[in-house]
Amino acid sequence: MSIEFVIHEEADGVGVVVVEGLKAEQECSGWIMQENKTVTFKILNDIPIGHKVALKDFAVGDTVFKYNTDIGKVVAPIKRGEHLHVHNVKTKRW
Repeated sequence: MSIEFVIHEEADGVGVVVVEGLKAEQECSGWIMQENKTVTFKILNDIPIGHKVALKDFAVGDTVFKYNTDIGKVVAPIKRGEHLHVHNVKTKRW
């Protein structure tokens, strides 16, 4: 099995894509590093390397955690498998 995204720990809501060319409708696998487990599900959008994929559904106003750290607030609904980036998550700093 190949790994297309990594997750720091199970409490995180996103994984980081580690390969080029993830395409919508592609079945992908992620490695949860802390627990040494894998998860597999369908990616819903093309996602570039280094960008984030949602590991669960998010509603507007939800907080997103990456590496067990608050990285922002959801500003548009996000489904599991969707690209999570600046178009649907904003920092809480400003």
